[in-house]
Amino acid sequence: MKSILDYETVSLIDEDDVLEIIDQTLLPGKIEIIRLHTAKEIWDAIYLLQVRGAPAIGVSAGMGLYLLMKHSKAQSYDEFMKELDEKSDYLNSSRPTAVNLSWALKRMKAHVEKVYAKMSPRDGVSGSFSDAVRPKLIVEMRDECQRIKQEDIDVCRRIGEYGVTLVKDGDGILTHCNAGQLCACKYGTATAPMYLAHEKGYNIKVYCDETRPLLQGARLTAFELHSAGIDTTLLCDNMSASLMKSGAVNVIFTGCDRVAANGDAANKIGTSMVALAAKRYGVPFYICAPTSTIDINTPTGADINIEQRKPEEVTEMWYKERMAPEGINVYNPAFDVTDNELIAGIVTEYGILHAPYDEAIRKLFSEIKK
Repeated sequence: MKSILDYETVSLIDEDDVLEIIDQTLLPGKIEIIRLHTAKEIWDAIYLLQVRGAPAIGVSAGMGLYLLMKHSKAQSYDEFMKELDEKSDYLNSSRPTAVNLSWALKRMKAHVEKVYAKMSPRDGVSGSFSDAVRPKLIVEMRDECQRIKQEDIDVCRRIGEYGVTLVKDGDGILTHCNAGQLCACKYGTATAPMYLAHEKGYNIKVYCDETRPLLQGARLTAFELHSAGIDTTLLCDNMSASLMKSGAVNVIFTGCDRVAANGDAANKIGTSMVALAAKRYGVPFYICAPTSTIDINTPTGADINIEQRKPEEVTEMWYKERMAPEGINVYNPAFDVTDNELIAGIVTEYGILHAPYDEAIRKLFSEIKK
């Protein structure tokens, strides 16, 4: 029987003009691959969390934009770019908090602009826009979205290699929400150190918070880690402090959807409570973040737009009968922001960043540009 880890989270089926994803809203009860053809189907899949997790959203956005532009009939470069901007803006409206969505869309556009700027008759490109230029731009978009996916796999592996240096044989590890393979293309971010520790033969025990409002820790993280043969225990969100106090947790890894320039990090709601309890009980709390998730244009966590979800996700989604009274007000943010002073380190594909984070992030990005 196939494990969930044997499936591709996101795949481009180019010959069928299809984006294939695992429908994560059906997990763990049912593993179903769905095929997305239209802009509305791709938008819905991102908004409804059929595909979710910052890296996987970025990969889906890049591939989705390519598919939506693949059969463009634009007769000029300006017309082509106007169409690309419209489709990109539409996809970008599906979720506001995860920076990888806008990052991937901007990267796809920038690549098209770069390729077009370098095109000349010497490159073998001659003739009209529709006969020669447009087909080349579309092929370049395909290649770029595939590069985004491969880079995600490589980045997550490197995050795992740095993160596993923070793990000892016999450690108890706590995580919140799902920053696993299901949120990326392989390894995940916060789970990458766990998978690599498991590969090394470490006897680790992982604790997964169930994670409101969509129970992604219970449905996804516990599911995939258990499938990988890792000793996994599920707990409700309000139990993590007592677990830390007992001494069972040695280190905490979570993912994030956006890191501000000062190191504040937005992640699934409840993460900041985990970080506060960790500070109280002396447990190191690490954010695992590819550099694509660090937004140097967002000064602090206060500037991050927090997505608000439907109240039904709390009042009735997980129950046979409605759990809360009709007409009750519901506060249901998808994310909260963990203040940088609660974070022991930010694990990236280039190494582990430490406070002061504004300086560490600025230095990292200046080195990347070289």
